[in-house]
Amino acid sequence: MSAVKLRVLVVEDEPDMAMGLRDNLEFEGYDVTTVPSGEEAVQAARSTRFACILLDVMLPRIDGFETCSRLRGLGVRAPIVMLTARGQEIDKVRGLELGADDYVTKPFGLRELIARIRAVIRRSDAAPPPPAEEVQIGAALIHFASGRVVRGRREFTLGHYECEVLKMLLRVEGAVVERRALLSEIWGVENEPLNRSVDNHVVSLRRKIEEDPSHPRHILTVHGFGYKLVR
Repeated sequence: MSAVKLRVLVVEDEPDMAMGLRDNLEFEGYDVTTVPSGEEAVQAARSTRFACILLDVMLPRIDGFETCSRLRGLGVRAPIVMLTARGQEIDKVRGLELGADDYVTKPFGLRELIARIRAVIRRSDAAPPPPAEEVQIGAALIHFASGRVVRGRREFTLGHYECEVLKMLLRVEGAVVERRALLSEIWGVENEPLNRSVDNHVVSLRRKIEEDPSHPRHILTVHGFGYKLVR
């Protein structure tokens, strides 16, 4: 049985470039769809799940930046590699801020492009799915989009770091998340025994989520390791 081919969407309005990308990507084993405009890219992404999207910046009508923004606004999570003849730093930053995963400046080497595609797909496969917009933990209902917690008649606001801690615990619900992993991923800090950032935010989360914060039932301490979440 042959392996299922990964689907790649190429958004490029120059026919020769689009054909060249399609031929080379198909030679590498990808199932390739090409479209010449941002509008058609949005339509294609609505109906098909792609492993990667190659998105040219200089497109007719709506450019690659606007297309990228629309795709992310629709909830399209496929990694996006932007292709452009521009090399200015500000353009790269703008693309990344709008949700692109990588940026390749024309002219580019085919080997480099293939390597970048493989890398963003690999990272995408490894990334855990985001938590649901609403999550019930005991008596508390968490609304991640608005950063609110509703528990009975009481309502609390979650800070940025509280949300991030909660999301990490939810990813591996029931398993222990090491304190140093929380420090590293959320605060970008290597293991510092005296850094109380994680512990202070866990205390704050318990006050908002637990019915009895002094005897937590959901956000549990695993002494010497970290924390785990039990619903």
